[in-house]
Amino acid sequence: MSTEHTLRTPEADLVYDVHGPLPPAGGRPPLVMIGQPMDATGFRTLASHLPDRTVVAYDPRGLGRSTRRDGRDDHDPVTQAGDVHALIEALGGGPVEMFASSGGAVTALALVAAYPGDVSVLVAHEPPVLPVLPDAEAALRARAAVRDVYESKGGGAGMAAFIAMTSWKGEFTDEYFAQPVPDPAMFGMPSEDDGSRDDPLLSDRSWAVSDHRPDAEALNAAPTRVVIAVGEESEGVLTGRTAVAVAELLGTPATVFPSHHGGFLGGEFGQAGQPAAFAAKLREVLDAG
Repeated sequence: MSTEHTLRTPEADLVYDVHGPLPPAGGRPPLVMIGQPMDATGFRTLASHLPDRTVVAYDPRGLGRSTRRDGRDDHDPVTQAGDVHALIEALGGGPVEMFASSGGAVTALALVAAYPGDVSVLVAHEPPVLPVLPDAEAALRARAAVRDVYESKGGGAGMAAFIAMTSWKGEFTDEYFAQPVPDPAMFGMPSEDDGSRDDPLLSDRSWAVSDHRPDAEALNAAPTRVVIAVGEESEGVLTGRTAVAVAELLGTPATVFPSHHGGFLGGEFGQAGQPAAFAAKLREVLDAG
């Protein structure tokens, strides 16, 4: 059972869900879960596997139920870190425990760098930051190609190109760029173009997320225990490589979690990983400190 709340800030109305009591029972702080561009709905199954914890999940500004009035349509991890800081303050202040995935993991790394007292332990799952890669220039080229397909052919074609990019194993070579643009039907998606061009994943609206370079000095100086998580099925693919590279940047090994980039999902967005096993590993890591 969850309750919906809204935090009004000068630039956004941030909607968040609370699973469990506030203040939490048992003496543990809230476990805050953040994604991007995924909203709070993506954490429902994972929260259900942690019934003894109070889990808080929010929709980033301009996504899901959260609205914005800052006159922008881009998604910037530093801005979102400020929003998460405001949310933590609204919950009673830090430090909280945090699980963050994908773009949310990038936001969380920016949060810890800027507000080191907010989080006691952060599990950052597969942050997709391209500048840390040895083939960063080629990765940026691959990202731009996905945007170009989306702009010219629409969502189905754009998503097919995105899947091809994120499932490619190893560095982006000439062989990768020589491939034809994949047919959306290969992935069971429609080829029709609905005319929209505002998808936060396929457009360039979230490029600030994948352009972010974590501040290793600030992160290592923070009191936060930072754990970089990587899915066991993500070896060699884009977000698996970025996770390992971020861990190396911080001078720590990546911690292997069950499944893949969406390993905690239980059918949300039509995807499923291994949520029970994922939750068990998350609990183990959170309790290790």
